Amino acid sequence: MAALGGGVFSGGSGGRNDKSLSLGLLDTIRMAWADPDLRARLIFILTMFGVFAIGTHIPVPIPGIDSASLWDKLAKNPQLDLLNTFGGNALRRMSILALGLGPYITASIIIQVLTTAFPTWKKELQEGGEYARRAQNRRTRALTLFLCIFQGLGLYALMANYEPTLAGQPWVVRATTVIFWTAGAMFMLWLGEQMSEKGIGNGVSLMIFAGIIIALPFQFSHLAQGVSEGVISWFSIIGLLAIFFISTYVVVLFTVAQRRIPIQHMRRQVGTKIVGGQTSYLPFSLNLVGVIPIIFASALIYIPAQLGMAFGGEKTPIGSFFTTLQSYLNPAEGGFKMVCGFIAYTLLIFFFTYFYTAVQYNVEDIANNLKRGGSFIPGVRPGKQTKDFLDGVISRVTLVGSVFLAAVALTQYMAPKLTNIPYRWMSIVGGTTLLIVVSVALETLRQIEANLLMKQYNQ
Repeated sequence: MAALGGGVFSGGSGGRNDKSLSLGLLDTIRMAWADPDLRARLIFILTMFGVFAIGTHIPVPIPGIDSASLWDKLAKNPQLDLLNTFGGNALRRMSILALGLGPYITASIIIQVLTTAFPTWKKELQEGGEYARRAQNRRTRALTLFLCIFQGLGLYALMANYEPTLAGQPWVVRATTVIFWTAGAMFMLWLGEQMSEKGIGNGVSLMIFAGIIIALPFQFSHLAQGVSEGVISWFSIIGLLAIFFISTYVVVLFTVAQRRIPIQHMRRQVGTKIVGGQTSYLPFSLNLVGVIPIIFASALIYIPAQLGMAFGGEKTPIGSFFTTLQSYLNPAEGGFKMVCGFIAYTLLIFFFTYFYTAVQYNVEDIANNLKRGGSFIPGVRPGKQTKDFLDGVISRVTLVGSVFLAAVALTQYMAPKLTNIPYRWMSIVGGTTLLIVVSVALETLRQIEANLLMKQYNQ
């Protein structure tokens, strides 16, 4: 995902924060549309969005299944509701794109963790160049294909718990459904790769962004229906808008915020010239690992519910145990159970934030690279002291990032209590969806702006 990028050097001692935007939104879009190359790339992205939107309306042919009534039962599961939001309502329509990019995201995370855990893979990726990156992509695609089949079978079994008609279907229907879902997920991955190659920005991130945006009208229609029927008051809508704008402001603020460490480059003689001696910055974003901790925490927090359904639900002792356990881990519950769910969700977010930061950022490698390049942090000795200093900075930054992620993730569970609006109609207010929308939008605008500045520089 786009939020996994590491830090880079930004030049100039007095330069602006390199994650902010120097051009206004309208100016950026106007200038990009005026440039023939950028306009062609933007049109291609919009075209792929259109193909994706059409795909969400193509249902899998399952005999005797009413997708609308089935979704009314599935929407009670927060995990499925989140998957539906990411996929642009594809799951609600039982579309061929119902799995979305979930298998690919999971496969990418697993491969990244394994690459860090296996020194051979890590060295190969660092020194192998384009060949190593292609080998890494092949591993990710192979694992994605396996996860598509595995998650497709799991999703079908989960749906069969809500709809007995599915459980009675012959194995051919089950196999055909999983094949359709697998083909749809791989097609979405192909669309994302095409967007990365021929468009602007990270194609997979843009596909998730598009899915969230496509799902918005469905949520807005439910809100409008609630207002027209008198179930939702205008006061609740005003409160929802206030929470949305405050959440968006905080997300943007923390997304662009950085802890910049000054780096002094030593002077050296190259031929008859003296080069170096300048100061640059090593920036660490306050949100170092993006939305990954929330995704991991969301996946784990609802595992007891899946185990409960797998063991027969409340009809069996084991299923009843897992169902009861889930009620104490679900942040959407009320009273004391909600407090327990908030604590469990927050602890998981903190754990995965620190874990994934340790996986992504090797302070020893950063310190060694600075030493080999003849650069140092003013007031800090190269080597071990630099490593300890960077380790302390990243630990403090990670703490701030963990608090931010936990606050944003819990907003979507606190907002319904404050506004009396069902939480599944408010996923854009906080949590994973809002963070993805803001992060992808800012990153895409930064890349458009970088292209514009580069074209001006080359003229």
